[in-house]
Amino acid sequence: MDKQNAQMNASHPGTNSPAEYPPQNPPAAFQGPPGHTGYPGPQAAFSGTQTGYPGHLGAYPGTQVGYLGTQTGYSVPPPSYAGAGPVGFLVQHQPMYHHPGGPAGVPWMPAPPPPSDCPPGLEYLSQIDQILIHQQVELLEVLIGFETNNRYEIKNSLGQRIYFAAEDTDCCTRNCCGASRPFTMRILDNMGREVMTLERPLRCTSCCCPCCLQEIEIHAPPGVPIGYVTQNWHPCLPKFTVQNERREDVLKIVGPCLVCSCCADIDFEIKSIDEENVVGKISKQWTGFVREAFTDADNFGIQFPIDLDVKMKAVMLGACFLIDFMFFETSGGKEQRTGVWQ
Repeated sequence: MDKQNAQMNASHPGTNSPAEYPPQNPPAAFQGPPGHTGYPGPQAAFSGTQTGYPGHLGAYPGTQVGYLGTQTGYSVPPPSYAGAGPVGFLVQHQPMYHHPGGPAGVPWMPAPPPPSDCPPGLEYLSQIDQILIHQQVELLEVLIGFETNNRYEIKNSLGQRIYFAAEDTDCCTRNCCGASRPFTMRILDNMGREVMTLERPLRCTSCCCPCCLQEIEIHAPPGVPIGYVTQNWHPCLPKFTVQNERREDVLKIVGPCLVCSCCADIDFEIKSIDEENVVGKISKQWTGFVREAFTDADNFGIQFPIDLDVKMKAVMLGACFLIDFMFFETSGGKEQRTGVWQ
């Protein structure tokens, strides 16, 4: 055997016998920079856990440390979660949920930390100063004029969905009372939980009766009132008062004398109590001639100070729905103008 090894070494210069591995004097190309003490020897067997990465690279036990919202029960890590980062690293790509009532593919806004004294579910409103409300087109209304429950997507300025709003009114009330109908609007979050309820009672719509005007009540969570929006009688302008849960006046909303426009937005200004300062607005956005003429699917935008109380931001959402039903809702292809400006 020694003779055979010697012959092999002689026929293949530079090779070493098994006893000589690893080579004691590696070639100069592999010796490293000056001061290099050499390369570490063979490492021990891999135990299955790699320091600095959340979870195992072998069998996956089910929970990956550092990832918010990880599901359990995987035998191997999902491809998009594997190697997510060191322990404590929060994955930026949050899971996206889709409510059955809304279109798939629209991302939901990640939930920010809830501020103090914030009703559950309203933390999404704490860090935004603009809300976009898109009403969905109902095919049955377009084709035969049969009034159906309204549904809306509520988004932030980035297009991320915050809530989904669905009207809950019986068929007889919708088609007999039209846009003047009382309604219950349920606001759902990305998990399908009802975080807000809007209640509009049946009120008088005649300009000759200023004693029983329009109103909407906002609850968050359902059953707990956080504010009201009440209509103020005025011979020319649509006016509303925004109140807190104790019925104390907080803000005013003033609309234009003519609540109609072509190829332009219609703004309802949000003002201070004395109506001297404008702090925001509720805008009915122009959506194009075809959509405006043949559907009642309206788009709205709400702007308010980012430091406004989160409850008042939710009340502004209720004010927008009240304005939509009073001035821009259609029934059977005919637009309904309710209130004192019919």
